[in-house]
Amino acid sequence: MMKEILNEQLIKLELTATDKESVFQELADVLASAGKVSDKALFVRDLWEREETGNTGFEDGIALPHAKSAAVTSPAIAVGISKTGIDYGAEDGQPSDIFFMIASPAQASDFHIEVLANLSSKIIEPSFLENLKAAKTAEEALALITASNEEEKPKHAISKGFIIGVTGCPTGVAHTYLAAESIEKAATEMGYEHRVETNGSIGVRNSPTDADIERADAIVVACDKQVDLNRFAGKKVIITGVKAAIKEADKLIEQALEAPIYQGDGKASTQNANVVGPGGSGKDLYKYLMNGVSHMIPFVVVGGILIALSLAIGGEPTPGGLAIPEGSLWNKILDVGVVGFTLMIPVLAGYIAYAIADRPGLAPGLIGGWIANNGSFYDAGAGTGFIGAIIAGLLVGYFVKWIVSFNYSKMIQPLVPIMIAPIAGSLFIAAVFIFIIGAPIAGIMETMNNVLANLSTGNVIIIGIVIGLMQGFDMGGPFGKVAFLFSVGLIAEGQTQFMGAQAAAIPVAPLGMALAAFIGSKMNLFEGEEVENAKAATAMGMVGISEGAIPFAARDPFAVIPANMIGSAVACVLGFSFGLTCNVAHGGPIVVLLGAFNKPLLALIAMAIGVATTAFVAITLKKMRLNRAKKNQQAQLATN
Repeated sequence: MMKEILNEQLIKLELTATDKESVFQELADVLASAGKVSDKALFVRDLWEREETGNTGFEDGIALPHAKSAAVTSPAIAVGISKTGIDYGAEDGQPSDIFFMIASPAQASDFHIEVLANLSSKIIEPSFLENLKAAKTAEEALALITASNEEEKPKHAISKGFIIGVTGCPTGVAHTYLAAESIEKAATEMGYEHRVETNGSIGVRNSPTDADIERADAIVVACDKQVDLNRFAGKKVIITGVKAAIKEADKLIEQALEAPIYQGDGKASTQNANVVGPGGSGKDLYKYLMNGVSHMIPFVVVGGILIALSLAIGGEPTPGGLAIPEGSLWNKILDVGVVGFTLMIPVLAGYIAYAIADRPGLAPGLIGGWIANNGSFYDAGAGTGFIGAIIAGLLVGYFVKWIVSFNYSKMIQPLVPIMIAPIAGSLFIAAVFIFIIGAPIAGIMETMNNVLANLSTGNVIIIGIVIGLMQGFDMGGPFGKVAFLFSVGLIAEGQTQFMGAQAAAIPVAPLGMALAAFIGSKMNLFEGEEVENAKAATAMGMVGISEGAIPFAARDPFAVIPANMIGSAVACVLGFSFGLTCNVAHGGPIVVLLGAFNKPLLALIAMAIGVATTAFVAITLKKMRLNRAKKNQQAQLATN
C-alpha cells in the first residue's frame, strides 16, 4: 500500500519550517507540487479542522497530521524531516522532527486509518526512526518506509502458544494501531501465535472468535476505553493502558502468562494483580467518569438545543420567566427537551456505575442518579445535580462490584447480575441519599437561603460575589437553584436588581467554557468531543441554560468549576455595579433581546466580561496542569 501512495517527490528530508503552521504549509506544498492536492489553502484549512479535534503530535518526535479533504485529488502521504525539531504540541512535550502528512480524499473515509495502521509497524521500530532521520536521499528514505517487514520477523518452528491482544485509545487513531503492532511483534519474537483486536475510530477489527479465546494462553488488554471483558472469563488476563503496550509489550505478555484467572461479570480474582501500570486506580476512575460523560452528552445536546429553540422562538417574557403559550407547537418541543434534560443526570450516574460494575450496575446507577437529582426524595428544594450523580454512580458501581465478588452457589449465581446485585444496589443508593446525604443537602440549602437573606441588605459587591459563586458552582444544581429562587422571590417585592445581576451571570458558564474549548483546542487542552460540545453549549448559553457547561465540569471539575465560579461572580458583581435590573426570571442574551433589562448594553458587557474571565481561568488552570504533567514526565524519564 505504501508504494502506491508515496514516492521520492513526496519526501522532504530538510524541512525549513519552524512552527506547526509552516509545517502544514510546507508539506502541503509538496503534495500540491506532486498533483495530489488541487487547492492547498482548502487542504491546510481541513488539516487545522482535524487538529481541533485532538493534537496529532505523538511521542518520540513523531507527528501524523492528516485530513479528509475535497482538495485531495488522489490519496497520498508526504514525509518531512526537521533537523532541529519543531514545537508541535506533542503529548510528551518534546519537539517533533518526523512528519507523516496523510492526504485522504473526502470520500475515502477509512484511508487515513489504514495508512496509520501500515505506518505503525515501522514506527514502533527504534532503528527505523533513527535510520529515517539519517537518510541522505529521498530514495533511501523511500526504501526504508516501503520495505517489507516480513523478512525481519523471526521464524519459530514450534509455537509456544497463543496470545490475544486488545487495544484501543480514546480517539481510536494512532495509539490503537501502534499498540497492536507492538503486541504482535513481541508475541512473534517470543514464539507465540497471536491475534490482536483493535478498537479504533473505524470500529472493532480482528476480534477473536470463541475458538480463539478458548485456546488462548493469555490475554493482554491494553485499552484506555471500555471494552467487553466478560468474554475472557476463565482466562489469564492483564489489563493496562495503551501506552504500556507500545513501550513494553514483551513484559506485558510475560505478566499475562502469570496473571490470575479473570472471573468476568465485572470482577477479577481477589489477587487483582492483573491490573498493572497505567491502568491503575486513578486512571480507571477517569475512565469511569468519561464513560458516564460520553453517554450523557447526547441527552444534554438534545435537551438543551430543543429547549433553547423553543424558548428563543416561542418564548414570551413574564414575571415568572420565559413562558411558551399552552397548546403551542413550541410548548410540545419544550416538553421533549425537558425529557432529555431530566434523563441526562440519571444517565451520567448509570453509565459511571456500568463502567465500574458492568451490567449489574446499570439499573441501580440510573435509579441512584434519578434520586440524586430529585430533592423530593430527601425533603430538599432541589436535587444534587451532576455532582450528586457522580457520587451516586461511583458509590453504586463499587458497591455492586463488591456484591458480585462473592462466591455464590451455582443455583444463585445466575440471579446475581439480574436480580440480587441490581436490587441491593438500588436500595443501597436510595438509603444513602435519603438517610445520609439528603438531610445535610436540605440543611445546606436552607442555610444558604438564610445567608442570602441576611446579605441582601448589605454590600452589593459581597452579595454579588456570593450569588455569582453559587450560580457558577453546580450549573442548575442545588446551590444555583437556591440563588435563582431567592432572586425570583424578590421580583414580586419589586427588587429586580438581584435578578438583573444573576441574569448576567447565568449564561457565563456555558458560553465561557465554549469559548475556552474553541481557543484551548489549538493548545491541546481540550479534546475533539469537547469542541463539539462547545457548539451546543453556545446555543444553550445564548438562551440562559447554564446546564450546557455540565459536560465540561463532569469531565474536568477541578479546572472547570473554579473557572465557572470566578467568571459568574465577576458578571454578577458587574451587574450590581452597573445597576442592572431584570423583571423576567431568566438570564442570558435572549433576555436582552426581549427587552427585560433596563440597561441592555451594560448587561451584554457584564456577560461578555464574565465569559472571557471563565475562559481565561479555565485555559490557565488546564495549561498549568499540562505543564506540571510534562515536567513530571520529563523528571521521570530523567530518573529512568
